[in-house]
Amino acid sequence: MSKFIITLIIPFLFISKNYSQSRNYEKEVTLKGKIIDAETQDPLEYASISIFSKAENKIISGGITDINGNFNVEVKPGVYNISIEYISYKTISYTDKNLTKSENLGTIAMDLDLATLDAVQIIAEKTTVEIKLDKKVYNIGKDLTTAGGTVSDALNNVPSVSVDVEGAISLRGNENVKILINGKPSAMAGFGDTNVLSQLPAEAIERVEVITSPSARYDAEGTAGILNIILRQQETLGFNGSVNLTLGNPDNLGLSTNLNYRTEKFNLFTNLGYRYFDAPRNSFSDTDYFDTEDDEIDRVREDEEVERINKNFNGSLGMEYFLSDKTSLTGTFFYRNGKDEDTGINISDRFINESFVEQTERIEKETEDGNNFQFALNYITKFDDSGHELTADIQIETGKSDQLTFYNEDYNYTYQTDPEGFQIENVTQEEEDSESLFQVDYVLPLGDNGRFEAGYRGNFENSVTDYLLEQEDLDSGSLFVNDTLSNVFDYTENVNAVYTQYGTKFNKFSFLLGLRLENTQLKGDIDSRLTAEELEESYGFPIQTTFDNNYLGLFPTLNVIYSLSKNDEDAEESITFGYNRRINRPRGWFINPFPSRSSRTNVFQGNPNLRPAFASAFDLGYLKRWEKLTLTTSVYYQHETDSFERIQENTGLQTSDGIDIIRTIPVNLSTNNRTGAELGVLYNPAKWIRLNSSFNFYQFETDGEFNDVDYSAKNTSWFARFSSKVTLPAKIDWQTNAFYKGPSQDAQSDNEGIFALDLAFSKEVLNNNATISLNVRDLFNSRIRKSTVFTDSYTSYEEMQWRQRQINVSFRYRFNQLKSHNERGENNRNNGGDEDFDFEG
Repeated sequence: MSKFIITLIIPFLFISKNYSQSRNYEKEVTLKGKIIDAETQDPLEYASISIFSKAENKIISGGITDINGNFNVEVKPGVYNISIEYISYKTISYTDKNLTKSENLGTIAMDLDLATLDAVQIIAEKTTVEIKLDKKVYNIGKDLTTAGGTVSDALNNVPSVSVDVEGAISLRGNENVKILINGKPSAMAGFGDTNVLSQLPAEAIERVEVITSPSARYDAEGTAGILNIILRQQETLGFNGSVNLTLGNPDNLGLSTNLNYRTEKFNLFTNLGYRYFDAPRNSFSDTDYFDTEDDEIDRVREDEEVERINKNFNGSLGMEYFLSDKTSLTGTFFYRNGKDEDTGINISDRFINESFVEQTERIEKETEDGNNFQFALNYITKFDDSGHELTADIQIETGKSDQLTFYNEDYNYTYQTDPEGFQIENVTQEEEDSESLFQVDYVLPLGDNGRFEAGYRGNFENSVTDYLLEQEDLDSGSLFVNDTLSNVFDYTENVNAVYTQYGTKFNKFSFLLGLRLENTQLKGDIDSRLTAEELEESYGFPIQTTFDNNYLGLFPTLNVIYSLSKNDEDAEESITFGYNRRINRPRGWFINPFPSRSSRTNVFQGNPNLRPAFASAFDLGYLKRWEKLTLTTSVYYQHETDSFERIQENTGLQTSDGIDIIRTIPVNLSTNNRTGAELGVLYNPAKWIRLNSSFNFYQFETDGEFNDVDYSAKNTSWFARFSSKVTLPAKIDWQTNAFYKGPSQDAQSDNEGIFALDLAFSKEVLNNNATISLNVRDLFNSRIRKSTVFTDSYTSYEEMQWRQRQINVSFRYRFNQLKSHNERGENNRNNGGDEDFDFEG
């Protein structure tokens, strides 16, 4: 490990040395010394030495200690202030040191800064919640159950948030959530595909901001609200980092590293990760068809098992350069590559009048190779220390994926004497995505407590999907192109927005009032042999093959906090109120009218006629914080117009062997009213035990119809989670997480409840420089979605298990950083410009 670290640091030392030498044209003197721990007498590797020139009023040289604690710095003769620093140790300074010749400072002993260390450990060991004017901030803390896991795993432990069995993220039971990385849309989130978050390591997260009442500064997208994931980025002087290794069953191999090198002039950071894992899933369905003839198949039972091999690499490299004490420029490059290989076997049993008559076996092989690139540039200048600042961001992203799917089905048994064979099918789908973001934000403090903000954001996205279907000619055995279903779909979404907001605090009131103006342009062009009339015949309603729609909207926001605390010594207590108007824009795959098939009998078909949905939301919250107990609760209401709903219907078409084809299509239903309440409790009765629980109840009421069918319904459900962390003898930490989602109903289905339990154990080793942990996710293998779908022509019972029970062993090694500091993640400089308006209750 030491050789690995030394190899990585050589380029940084070379840069630092050349920087120093390029400034000197006269004979230099050498400053030497050795840094050790005052208590243990051990050498401190990577302690930083800074040389400040009083004549030039800036740092002109520096260096770091080697594995033996030695340092060697060359400077020209002069008078300097010398500073020696190491993480969580007291800084040692030499003022007005006159260097006229080479000098050896000898052995220098550094003492731990216990006050700083204690403060850091409090944050590191427990998850905390902060109430801001427009958000709740959850510091993830040391969550053992997500060690070796993914960002999706970590999100599933955040109150108000749930991740279903298929990886879909919802906030308070609503899936219309906007996902941001460091305050911005990101290629890390896969151009809107939240499943990509299941490929990023959980260790990368510093905190999660749950924004149920977003201020005007944020994009108005997402009727449920916003989840802003803040990733770690150290800012300690010198070179530091960590290495993570994970092994698991089913097959799970992960290796990641976080490296950081910081001087007084720049901060260089990188994150690299590779993961190989098998995520087998299985599903089952049992469908009964009505109004069939006596000799027609009236029941189909399908049992599918899929092996999913995923190989993912993601890496980022960034540099923050300090142009002055108040101005910095940060550039970051991100790259992600994913290679997926899925093999599924679907056994289909068919019945006539309850008699088993036929069985087919369908094999599906799918490979996908995708790449995402992202470059981001952030500029920030602080005009003074009062918060007067200007930030500018540019973000360019591109992505490409190639997907090849092979289908082959055959009879294992059949009652037919001369059945027609099944066609072999090859589906090739190429998708290219691009996205550009331009953003400027200006903040002006007004008086002691006021703040005015204004800004612009332009977000420009384009996606081109080339879909080619080849099918077998049963007579010749050759493949031909099905040009009625093959197509090219070009989809563009452009959003331009300006905003302004004002906040202030007087007496016990704090408020933030804002207004955002957004113009949304949705453009689409479908290149297909099918005419608009032929598509209309398929859908049963008119279809636009080329469209260019503009939507202009005003989005007001208001967030208020009233403090009930009597004085600074009392327990914190506050009431919050939030109002905001939001928009939900349809994604490209919801628009594309050409069907994608999960099987021959089930298809998903987009709807080019989809319009954005608009919602107004109200939120009333309460916070009470005692010394060992934190209580948060809220009630909320949302009224949404033109809300999206997925409708299942019988197409009236049949497969070649007489099975009805079921279609799922998204449509704009009339209205959707959501009402709910949530309660959260954090309780730390003693140092050795910490308890965390939350409960969320909600009701959705839909009112609307489609194709003369009334889909009005009420959907009532709830979910709860509980987490406990106990410190056992021998300093072993034990954590238990339990989750339950209650049963629910909607216009077409009844969904059963889902229960899952996670266990984890961890222990610090290697003189507290490393952590080894064991966790089991879904201990009882019970995270299975079970539902029954009801329509006028069929009923279907369905089960889906997206991921089976997972067992992981993880090892994390930290160098040149104490455990507490590593868990802290204290960088707030570049969080995407969405800084807190810091009026806490």
